[in-house]
Amino acid sequence: MKKQIKPRAVLLSKRANVFYLEHVRIMQKDDRVVYLTDTGADVEQFFNIPERNTAFLLLGKGSSLTDAAARKLADSNVVIGFCGSGGSPLFCATDMTFLTTQSEYRPTEYMQGWMRLWLDDAKRVEAAKRMLKKRLDWTLDAWSGDAELLRRKVVLDDGLLRWFEHGIGKADATSELLSLEGVWAKRLFAKLAEGFKLTEFKREEGKGSREMREDIVNGFLDHGNYIAYGYAAVTLNGLGISFALPLLHGKTRRGGLVFDVADLIKDAYVMPLAFARGSAGTKRQAFRDELIERLQDAGILDRLFTFVEELSQKDF
Repeated sequence: MKKQIKPRAVLLSKRANVFYLEHVRIMQKDDRVVYLTDTGADVEQFFNIPERNTAFLLLGKGSSLTDAAARKLADSNVVIGFCGSGGSPLFCATDMTFLTTQSEYRPTEYMQGWMRLWLDDAKRVEAAKRMLKKRLDWTLDAWSGDAELLRRKVVLDDGLLRWFEHGIGKADATSELLSLEGVWAKRLFAKLAEGFKLTEFKREEGKGSREMREDIVNGFLDHGNYIAYGYAAVTLNGLGISFALPLLHGKTRRGGLVFDVADLIKDAYVMPLAFARGSAGTKRQAFRDELIERLQDAGILDRLFTFVEELSQKDF
């Protein structure tokens, strides 16, 4: 009898697939993970989930997951999040967590390194500064290569960049960095709103209305952010670093570090695309597909793994 060879999983940082599914039943069938559509049609369809090349799943309304499928997904190190309609919010969003795989074979050196910097106030502030500087670099790089932003003359001017860099450099405490980060985000929103002629735009999380273009942009921002949280969760889970050790956000929330890592890509990729596609009235599915494709093209998982790994081993 020929021995069955178990297929090898793709390295987490190189995985290509991210899924948002709703009205489906996820199950194991013939040693594969599949989902069965649950739309009420006369004939429902099966679709395969290539779990060994999948980074994470977001499961929306009307979704269910069998124990056999959950076990196989865990064996392939796939992170799962249950969320509301349209990809946000995660249920129990006051405690930002995903269902992570429970393998005991996780790396230890990155968690140990992270603990060394996290328990030292000065090192934690320095690490937070490094994270904000990386956030600035990635945003500048992405915006300067975005044809839609360039066409609309939405740019990060030298004055704003110098202000942010100077503020990061002189900050001595996390509270100062948080205040600085809040102003930075507001200025980016203002630039995008002006560039896309959304004069009434105001950032409102969780706004379900789609009456105005501003509402659609807010919805896309929410949905895009939760995709970013998925990438962050995969990175931290893969490196074995607890979500409960944030540098900036959520000191009393178990998932605070997910916010910190996700911020590395939200300004750079989620915000510009949410404004561009939201102001044009693009369908949610098209926005989601394009965002995932852009993040894949940018090699985001690889870059997140590399940066967080290096930061955890930094000797400040």
